[in-house]
Amino acid sequence: MGCPEDGFCFTSVATDSRSAVAGGMFIPLVGEFQDGHAYVPAALEKGATVVLVGRDFAVSNHHQLVQWHLSHPAATFVAVDHTMYALQDAAAAYVQKFPNLVRIGVTGSSGKTTTKEILAAVLSTRFSVVMNQGNFNSETGLPLSVFQIRDHHQVGVFELGMNRRGEIAEIARVLAPNLGVITNIGTAHIGILGSRDAIAQEKKQVFWNFSSDSCAFIPAMDSYCDFLREGLDSMVVEYGPSQVSSIRSCGLEGTSFCLDGVTMTLPLPGSANLQDALAAVAVARQLGLSLEEIREGLAAVQPLFGRSQVLRGDVTFIQDCYNANPDSMAAALDFFRDLELDGGRKVLVLGDMLELGSASLEAHQEAMEQAQKTGAALMVFLGDEMSSASTTLEISQIGGVVLAGNGQETIDEAVAVLRGFLRKGDVVLLKGSRGMGLERITVALQGETA
Repeated sequence: MGCPEDGFCFTSVATDSRSAVAGGMFIPLVGEFQDGHAYVPAALEKGATVVLVGRDFAVSNHHQLVQWHLSHPAATFVAVDHTMYALQDAAAAYVQKFPNLVRIGVTGSSGKTTTKEILAAVLSTRFSVVMNQGNFNSETGLPLSVFQIRDHHQVGVFELGMNRRGEIAEIARVLAPNLGVITNIGTAHIGILGSRDAIAQEKKQVFWNFSSDSCAFIPAMDSYCDFLREGLDSMVVEYGPSQVSSIRSCGLEGTSFCLDGVTMTLPLPGSANLQDALAAVAVARQLGLSLEEIREGLAAVQPLFGRSQVLRGDVTFIQDCYNANPDSMAAALDFFRDLELDGGRKVLVLGDMLELGSASLEAHQEAMEQAQKTGAALMVFLGDEMSSASTTLEISQIGGVVLAGNGQETIDEAVAVLRGFLRKGDVVLLKGSRGMGLERITVALQGETA
């Protein structure tokens, strides 16, 4: 229904009617609580010229479709079995229009976004690079992201995330990466998949269609390294600290190391960020970048919101609160334990780690126990999971404050505690899942948008 086949075209793709533009395609997604078909009129008013509709919707709402067509005769309506899978199919077909594009897929339990950002910064010293923005890495986010590919792009760096079993395979089919990077196999989403074995199997799907010309980059020190490389017909590169020398922590300034005699500095602190950088270094070397190009790219890396973000002032805040799982929490606490300060005190603000299922209580107990070994002068624990875990530990005896919930009232209580304690020179680490909104504490105490 609409324009003839030889006139069928669209210039953009949107699943949110607010993002629809003239000449674009609108794909209404159907979720548990909302049906995107309700927003078709809004997309049409914004000038969408192609609209996908679910076949079931088209059958039961034929009269409505006719009315939409009569009011927008230039629009083409296409009935599909499932709008989300149609989005993925369209995205996969679009990717195939760029056969010379080096397609890099990045996945893992943690560090995906940071690795993607470092990769893009390094590879941009030689190539024209396209990547997904932020963590737009899901069953819908990845397909939408690949529509940003253009003829001038030489390398695409795309992060692949998951919230359910089978999702990595679905979106890997869209991207069809010829280089794949796994950052680690941890416990993020263990509440969904049930075990690390299942997580490893899921993440390995990033290599779903590899050939002898493809290359898999696998963390050498991960306990699942052998499993991840098992059965692969492609080239395999194991990366890790052994590929460099003279690793030295520069505190909040980052980490320096030596690669083939050249000193390089990553301006992101902590060993977890270094591991992500080493993945990027391995890919860069595989693609033939020079040591100087790698050095320049690493130096240009900038922290993203909530990821090892150092906000300096009379009190320095380390915002590492975009996400959290037991592995990233342990890495952050290890870094904080080893951080040396000149006169100031260490202060910890830890929020709940979400989506851990039956492993949640033990994981939060371990985090609280590890926090006690960081040398923090004050520890503030926020959230229902932290509160439950605290009942088995003697937090009150070592300068700890536990506040249940994650609402504004809880945040205000935490701010009051911190405001009465902090002094010039102190360093505060905020670590927790995104749903805890710990950045609200920084905003209140620092008086600026974090």
